[in-house]
Amino acid sequence: MRIILLGPTASGKTELSLQVAEELGIPIISVDSRQCYKHLDIGTAKPSEKELQRVEHYNISNLELDEDDSVQAFSDRADVWEKQILSINDHSFFVGGSTLHLQSLIRPIDEIPSANKKNIAEIEAQIENDGIESVYEKLNAVDPEYVKKIDGMNRQRIIRALDVWMQTGKPFRSFHSNEEFQLPANTLVFGMHRDRQNLYDRINQRVDEMINEGLVNETKRVLTMGYSKDLQPLNAVGYREMIAVLNNEMDLETAIDKIKTQTRRYAKRQLTWFRRWDFITWLPADEKKPEELKEIMLSHLAAKQ
Repeated sequence: MRIILLGPTASGKTELSLQVAEELGIPIISVDSRQCYKHLDIGTAKPSEKELQRVEHYNISNLELDEDDSVQAFSDRADVWEKQILSINDHSFFVGGSTLHLQSLIRPIDEIPSANKKNIAEIEAQIENDGIESVYEKLNAVDPEYVKKIDGMNRQRIIRALDVWMQTGKPFRSFHSNEEFQLPANTLVFGMHRDRQNLYDRINQRVDEMINEGLVNETKRVLTMGYSKDLQPLNAVGYREMIAVLNNEMDLETAIDKIKTQTRRYAKRQLTWFRRWDFITWLPADEKKPEELKEIMLSHLAAKQ
């Protein structure tokens, strides 16, 4: 059985997933578009060393910061890992909140044209000359619905979407149609449900914890290692604001407020996406402890077998 636990950022997936994985004796495959990168630990809320010792994880710190990644690449990796896991276990367990990555686990990815080097070079040149804002606005003009779903000015996703549009004349979102579809029979999907204000409070608290744990120094260390601030993983919420602080373009207090605002907006977009899926079994995370939520998940799993 394929088990999926999803939810917006800061909804409490980590502790619950650890307890379920320990109970079933299976590893966790992270469904997160940032945790797969090395060196980005605090800002991606990556599982701690202690948590990684409790349960084996896949898709954590397996890519260099300058390696390109995509939903298709994740899907290919996940397929290999899942086959390995199911060769010795009865279940596979996916945990995360990256919407398109999650969708790739539920339905086949629509066929998308391969990257066109000429188009990409043209887009890169425009970014170099006019800034990423210029191509962001260009994409917003031809595919506003997709722009709403991406994490701010995500360089890699903007370039990819524009490249596909230049090749086909079709908006990138049309290749990720979210029409109704049947959940595969061997799949169970659970979602973390929290009151919106409680979720926002948890997000604010998490951002404060990231700052206290050393997000500024983590960002500085990555840049000192020689990585460009323009790399796609460093355009994520949290890191781009810390880069602005380090460049004296923003004070720390303003950066913290901006991170909180952008993260809350991201969580809202995640929830909007998830609510289209009527096959999710929502878990009352405000009302019950992880131990109780674990029992709910296990009872559904037992009934499915």
